[in-house]
Amino acid sequence: MLAALLAGILGIAGGLALWSEYEKKHFVTQRYVIHTKKFPKGEVNFVFLSDLHNNEFGARNERLVREIGRIRPDAVLIGGDMMVCKGERDMDPALCLVRRLAGRFPVYYANGNHEERMNEERDIYGDQYDEFVAALEAAGVHYLSDAGADFGEAVRITGANLDEAYYRHRFTIPELPEGTLRRRVGEASGDRFQILLFHSPLFFEECRKWGADLTLSGHFHGGTIRIPFLGGVMTPQYHFFLPWCAGRFDRDGKTMIVSRGLGTHSINIRLNDRPHLVWVTIRGGG
Repeated sequence: MLAALLAGILGIAGGLALWSEYEKKHFVTQRYVIHTKKFPKGEVNFVFLSDLHNNEFGARNERLVREIGRIRPDAVLIGGDMMVCKGERDMDPALCLVRRLAGRFPVYYANGNHEERMNEERDIYGDQYDEFVAALEAAGVHYLSDAGADFGEAVRITGANLDEAYYRHRFTIPELPEGTLRRRVGEASGDRFQILLFHSPLFFEECRKWGADLTLSGHFHGGTIRIPFLGGVMTPQYHFFLPWCAGRFDRDGKTMIVSRGLGTHSINIRLNDRPHLVWVTIRGGG
């Protein structure tokens, strides 16, 4: 009886492990539509990528590139953590993908915690951060490290950094001092539709009050394992069943969209949590 029970448990565990491996290599595309009065008519389409962590969907990420080509976005927005900086120092998968996309679309790239780690821990990573940024800029990428750029006449895109210490905070939610975003990136645009690339979704209230019409975040990988009606089980910062680890959130006319990310690293599993390509359509006219 015990042997049969043990065999059953091992069989279930093996099946889940195989399914996790399948999920990690099969992303889904999800479209979000946001209406605004900040421009009178028409629409703008973006795709948002986050947390690739060197994952590849086919050789040179061909399947991902093909799907983005099918959408034909007006620009590609990247929310950081496209590589892994935790002992591993391979930048090639991230650079290959971003170069391919930059050859076809405008690309705007903001830092995640892995880029911040490279920048802050130079005793470990040396000049790797500078080399990475230089490679992206050479490919024509708009690198938004505490910086913003206008996109056409109706949209402003801003990337804001967050100190590595906030990502090391475990179990509880740290406080972001009032005025932090303003000190880092200045005032939000009042007349353009303001997009903020801000890697951690813990601070939607601060992003909203700063003036972000749309905050795009990632970092939590959807909670690693998603349970129907309960959401993601655990984030990399050991928050359990955190409501905003994936999906769309609206408050007082402002929106945050949290990507489940495209890869994994330390907790190298996904269950009911397939990689996430986010497609955002912003429609004018209210």
